[in-house]
Amino acid sequence: MTTDARIPLSRERVLRAAVELADEHGLRALTMRRLAEELGAEAMSLYYHVAKKEDVLDGIVDVVAAEINDAVARVEPSPEWKPAVRQRILTARQVFLRHRWAPELFETRSSTSTAVLRYYDALVGLMRGGGFSYDLVHHALHALGSRALGFSQELFDPSAGQSADVPVDLAWQLPNLVGMLGEIAHDDPDSTLGWCDDQAEFEFGLDVILDGLDRLREEA
Repeated sequence: MTTDARIPLSRERVLRAAVELADEHGLRALTMRRLAEELGAEAMSLYYHVAKKEDVLDGIVDVVAAEINDAVARVEPSPEWKPAVRQRILTARQVFLRHRWAPELFETRSSTSTAVLRYYDALVGLMRGGGFSYDLVHHALHALGSRALGFSQELFDPSAGQSADVPVDLAWQLPNLVGMLGEIAHDDPDSTLGWCDDQAEFEFGLDVILDGLDRLREEA
């Protein structure tokens, strides 16, 4: 990716270029120097628009969250709460599948994006409209965790230097885990946002939680 240097720099242009750079080369390739090169600008000129790299990272969270909000706004919601919530979450997931680096970044930001809060506000509204009390919505958001946004946190994180494989010298002591890992396989790598986060696994977990929440709603 090389951006036309004749177009004046702006915060939006810098952040869009940062998203494209992360999409193409991964989040770890995103440095101020590399971003300036992609924009055909001097690194110092970026600081008129973004204060530092942390500002860039917060900014691209806003960019992706705004993309999610735009995507879910285009979907005609079901009149029933459960398919409406499910559809909203799976639509958000499609955005993350276009920006595979984004789940890691969303999990590590210390400040909460206003665009992310808008997403959650609408999600709470859907559940309230479906008959949930605020107390049960609160429990539901804890149960959903990152699934509410469209991705699931990983038990193992090979990208952080850990291996998801069982060490050979421990395998004989862990027959059940070895048996499970030897049998499972994900046939669609394009649906995966982590070591074991494929579409089927994500939807399985989401449906288990939504079905359980529906029973609790009916009992309340």
